[in-house]
Amino acid sequence: MQDYLIRATAFDGRLRAFAANTTGIVEEMRRRHGTTPVATAALGRTATAGVMMGAMLKGEERLTIQVKGDGSIGQIVVDANAKGEVRGYVDNPRVDLPLNERGKLDVAGAVGEGYLYVIKDLGLKEPYRGSIPIVSGELGEDFTYYFAKSEQTPSAVALGVLVATDYSVQTSGGFILQLLPGMDDEEIAAIEEKLGNLPPITTLLADGADLEHILKGLVESVEVLERSDIRFQCKCSQERVEQTLISLGRDEIEQILREDGKAEVVCHFCNEVYEYNGEQLHNLVERLTNG
Repeated sequence: MQDYLIRATAFDGRLRAFAANTTGIVEEMRRRHGTTPVATAALGRTATAGVMMGAMLKGEERLTIQVKGDGSIGQIVVDANAKGEVRGYVDNPRVDLPLNERGKLDVAGAVGEGYLYVIKDLGLKEPYRGSIPIVSGELGEDFTYYFAKSEQTPSAVALGVLVATDYSVQTSGGFILQLLPGMDDEEIAAIEEKLGNLPPITTLLADGADLEHILKGLVESVEVLERSDIRFQCKCSQERVEQTLISLGRDEIEQILREDGKAEVVCHFCNEVYEYNGEQLHNLVERLTNG
C-alpha cells in the first residue's frame, strides 16, 4: 500500500487528528542507511512524527527535528515539509542493543538522555525553535511532552515501527490527537480510556486496519478532511554537491587533487554517493581561478 497521511477533525473542531502509514518511507531509509532494527525503529518513529508535523505546516514551510541523546545511536535528524516529503538519518545506524525487559527493541536505551529540538522555517526572519528534555526516549511520549510544553497543545502521540526477522520494515505508522479549547472532561476521559485499551499501532496496521478505521476506534465522530500521499524525498543533487565543493575554495580542491585525484561526497540524509573525477575537479579549479 502506498504510504499516506490523513488529516481529520472531531467534536465540532475541538479535536484535530493526524495519522500516517510510513511503512515504505521507513523501509527506504533502512535500505539506504543499512540500519539495525533498533536504529530503524528510532529513525522510523522520528520520521513518522516529522511527516505528521509537516502536515501542520503550509506552503513552503519546513521543519527539522533533532533528537540529541547520550545513547549509542547518537543524534537522530529528520527533515519534513508541508508537501509530505521527509528524509532523515542517525549518527550510528549500526547500533545494536539487547531487547528491553518487555522483550521489545530498546529505543530508549539507544537514545539515552538529552534534548529533543524542533526547528521550524516558517518564512520569517528567524526560525521557530522549541526544545524539551527527553522524558522517556521511546519518542512517542517525548513528542507528547513537546506539544504540551513547547506548543501548549495537549496531545496524544503514538508512533511505532515493526521490524521483520529479515530486518525489513513490516509496518510503520503513527497518529497525533490534539485537544483544542472547548473539550470537556467527560469527552477527554472517554478518549483517554480508549487510548489506554488501544493495541500498538503497528499491530493494527499489520492486521490490515487503515488509518481511518484506527482513528474512528478512538473517536467515533471523526471526520477525515484530507488524505494525501507522503514520501521519502532528499534535496541533494549533483548541482548542490558541486556548490559544496566550490565553497571549499581553490586551494582545498587542489589539495584533494594532489592527495586523492578525485572526490567522493556522501549525502548524510540519503547516503547517495557523488563522485568527481580528476578532470571534473580540474574544471572546478579553472572556474574558480578565472572567476
